[in-house]
Amino acid sequence: MEILLYLLTYAVGVLTGFMNVIGGGGSVLTLPLLTFLGLSIGMANGTNRVSILLQNLVSTYQFRKGKVHIIRTAIPFAIVASAGAIAGTFFVVSINQEILKKVIGVILIIMGLFIVFEPNVWESGSNIPKKFKWASYIAIFAIGFYGGFLQAGVGFFFIAALTFLGGFDIVKTNAIKVLVIAAYTVFSLAIFVSKGMVNWPIGITLSLGSMTGAYFGTKFTLLKKIKWIRYVLFAAVVVSVINFFM
Repeated sequence: MEILLYLLTYAVGVLTGFMNVIGGGGSVLTLPLLTFLGLSIGMANGTNRVSILLQNLVSTYQFRKGKVHIIRTAIPFAIVASAGAIAGTFFVVSINQEILKKVIGVILIIMGLFIVFEPNVWESGSNIPKKFKWASYIAIFAIGFYGGFLQAGVGFFFIAALTFLGGFDIVKTNAIKVLVIAAYTVFSLAIFVSKGMVNWPIGITLSLGSMTGAYFGTKFTLLKKIKWIRYVLFAAVVVSVINFFM
């Protein structure tokens, strides 16, 4: 029975690793799985970070092999997001969690509408004037803060900020996103580890699956089948919205 649970963990890791690279929302599946396996929500949140870090490192390497060069562009975003994530990880959530879930759900609905009705933005990036692109750094800090204490759905918010405020196309957006998430997760995971809130056997099993999924997710993104990426992303948003409103 225990072997089956580890196989299930690996399989979910493959699915969520793929999802997280091309869009986001994988933690919406992994967090319930980890609590199903008997981890507390705090331990599940920490254990999930092992998978998040490793899958994004794999994806960053694959994007680099695919000649998507975004390191210099991503470093300032990574620094800003890491600062937000450190604050977010230490943050004691004061707002009612049910209210927070509903707010996030509404934001995701708005994002889903943009995916459907503004397809050109996802394919080629926005045409926002450069003088307004400073706003992307404010958004990245806020998203990093959110990612520091929860993570679930953070990929969607990074995609929105980098696409609509940064003006990047979906391929460069995803490449920047995975590097930024990998960077701030180093700090976030270190805090969880220091508090003894990581289950390593489960975390490594989940990571092996998510690294596999991230590899194929990156290859899929590099094919530049933008239409299909939008469809998968929209489906992931719908699933996440349902989860947040349940």
